Amino acid sequence: MLLTLLSFALLLSPSACEIIFEERFEDGWESRWVKSDWKKSEGKAGYFKHTSGNWAGDPDDKGILLIPLVKLRLPYFFGKLPGIQTYPDARHFAISAKISEFSNKNRTLVLQYSIKFEQDIECGGGYIKLLSGYVNQKKFSGDTPYSLMFGPDICGAQTKKLHLIYSYQGQNYPMKKDLQCETDKLTHFYTFILRPDASYSILVDNREKESGNLYSDWDILPPRKIKEVNAKKPADWDDREYIDDPNDVKPEGYDSIPAEIPNPKSKKPDTWDEDEEGLWKPPKIPNPAYKGAWKPKRIKNPNYKGKWRIPWIDNPDGKTDGTYGIVLHGEMHFPLSNSMHKLTFYPHLTEFEDDPDLYVLKPVKYVAIEVWQVKAGSVFDNILVCDDPEYAKQIVEEIWTKNREAEKEAFEEAEKIRKAKEEQEAQRAREEGERRKRERGYDRHHHRERDRYREKYRRRDRHFDDYHDEL
Repeated sequence: MLLTLLSFALLLSPSACEIIFEERFEDGWESRWVKSDWKKSEGKAGYFKHTSGNWAGDPDDKGILLIPLVKLRLPYFFGKLPGIQTYPDARHFAISAKISEFSNKNRTLVLQYSIKFEQDIECGGGYIKLLSGYVNQKKFSGDTPYSLMFGPDICGAQTKKLHLIYSYQGQNYPMKKDLQCETDKLTHFYTFILRPDASYSILVDNREKESGNLYSDWDILPPRKIKEVNAKKPADWDDREYIDDPNDVKPEGYDSIPAEIPNPKSKKPDTWDEDEEGLWKPPKIPNPAYKGAWKPKRIKNPNYKGKWRIPWIDNPDGKTDGTYGIVLHGEMHFPLSNSMHKLTFYPHLTEFEDDPDLYVLKPVKYVAIEVWQVKAGSVFDNILVCDDPEYAKQIVEEIWTKNREAEKEAFEEAEKIRKAKEEQEAQRAREEGERRKRERGYDRHHHRERDRYREKYRRRDRHFDDYHDEL
């Protein structure tokens, strides 16, 4: 067994990879992590249990096996120890680990971890954070600045978001793309890869879910082009695609055509009495010659310029050459004369510089979990910060890919047990209800018999009273 574990360790430790932080939550994990006192005085601070959960092995043996022995198919050598699970419900959870300070300048950053939502979470987070600068870990809270936040956030049926919030110059910027997280009750790995060219990839269970770059998928830097806020549609701008044909003339007598005419096929009934019913008039029918109100024909507008749109101009926040111009129909015109002083001037943009270090986080010193959950029970595990995507990929292969079917089987077995238990409880409740119903029925019968007995003797007493009166 030891030889096998060493073989795995050698396989997954390429010399080129720098592992900045890796946490499997083995025994002694509490010495590496600091639980915050945030919300403790209010009684709203949550805790973390050292467990693999309800369907990842027996919590009493610390999750040595992924599933019970009777169900075991695959050995769970790597990452066999438990993670940390949130408890109890309706609490804030805050915990952090200090790591060796590192910078991702000129190298790839990989942030990866696994999470399992065993509970019906309803509303709550499951993300982790990277923190920079000095942090008082005992006071770490939701207000503590962070450099990166990554992971699921679920609230009801509408919000099942995969967050990726990037901090730049003290401001937090959420990703513009809307990504969905996994919502079942099984373990899933989330991986974020950020490269020196500012490109990124997001993987879920080793499958790429999204990719792009920081410049286009976050509104961090000012845009190269902006809309001309003072622009107005020119008075001579014709945006009518079709117009009335000026050569089309209404025919003479067109307006005198009636909409209805007497039905020529109608005949006066033989029984019609004009003295009593008046002059007979044939019923009217729609006039086939009537074409409605006259409208000229529609033709293509020869002066049509298309739909007018607010023009885009170079962003004045870019680099300029010191000259100014005006914008006409989206184009810069210069130089200017003094007679144009009433127009809006825009700086002439010669170059728009991207920040080449946009991808560089402030030196990271902490890995942290800070979430709020209505229902607790999420298991965090296998946290990794490194510079090699291949190493992170191998971790997922060895922990998740090889064992996902076994975990699914264990979950299904746990669901069977849970449903059987619920059915037993429901059956007991039904039996208890029937018992109480019978008792109520017995009581009603007993009361009816008692009342009948009393009424019988009341009638007899009245009979004897009448007899004594006669005496």
